[in-house]
This record gives sequence, structure tokens and C-alpha cells, in this order.
Amino acid sequence: MRNFAADFFKKSSKLICFITNPTPTTMPALQTILLLLTSNIFMTLAWYGHLRLQQAGISTHWPLIAVIAFSWGIAFIEYCFAVPANRIGFEGNGGPFTLVQLKVIQEVISLTIFTAIVGFLFHGQSLQWNHLAAFVCLVLAVYFVFK
Repeated sequence: MRNFAADFFKKSSKLICFITNPTPTTMPALQTILLLLTSNIFMTLAWYGHLRLQQAGISTHWPLIAVIAFSWGIAFIEYCFAVPANRIGFEGNGGPFTLVQLKVIQEVISLTIFTAIVGFLFHGQSLQWNHLAAFVCLVLAVYFVFK
């Protein structure tokens, strides 16, 4: 356990240095993460924003096809960020991440953004201990995928 904690803190300090002082070699990783953060904001809004509009009475009488078209329009913007993120970040294109690493990073970002947006837009939804435990497991997944 001691080695795990020491390794985790060593990697965390590297991440902080990476974010605060990007170099030409770390710039693709930073660009990838920032693009994934942006894409996941739009993805979450595309997937769940229509539910908030329905709660607010804005889209209550929209036909399902209009809700789908609305969400698809937002999803198109999400793809405009996600596709470049994956192209820049993929090691096959000169980026720093394998496909598995890209996917795990995206999932953790997705849940982080989802949690923030749900907390902001859907005030009645609260996180339970099991949600937090699952989130910790995903963070551990990032650790193990980069090990």
C-alpha cells in the first residue's frame, strides 16, 4: 500500500507540472485533454439537456423527432471537439496515448463533467456513497491503465 501511495503522489505531481508548464512534447496530451473536456460538456448537454428543457416546460410539447434533432445538433458540436482530440492524442498519429488510455481518460472526464452538470442543472439529483465509490474505481482505472 505504501508503494501505491508513493507512486500515486509521484504521478500526481508529474501531472500538475505537466498542466502548469507544458512543453512541446507534452502539448499534444494537454490539447487532447482540453478538447475532451470541451467535447464532454457538449456530449452531456446533448444527452441530458433535453430533459432539463422538458422540466423547464420549454420542450414539453416538442415531438420526439424535434428532441432528437436538437440533441443531434449539440452532438455535432461535441464531435467537432472529440474527433480532433482523438486524432491528436492517439499514439498512431504521433500523440502520447494508446486507444485504451484515450478511452479511460474520456470516461473519467465524461463522469466528471456529467457530475458537475447534473449538480448544476438538476438540483434534485444527489450523489450517494456508491456513486462516489464507483468514481474512485474509475480514477483507479486511470492509474492502472497508465501503469
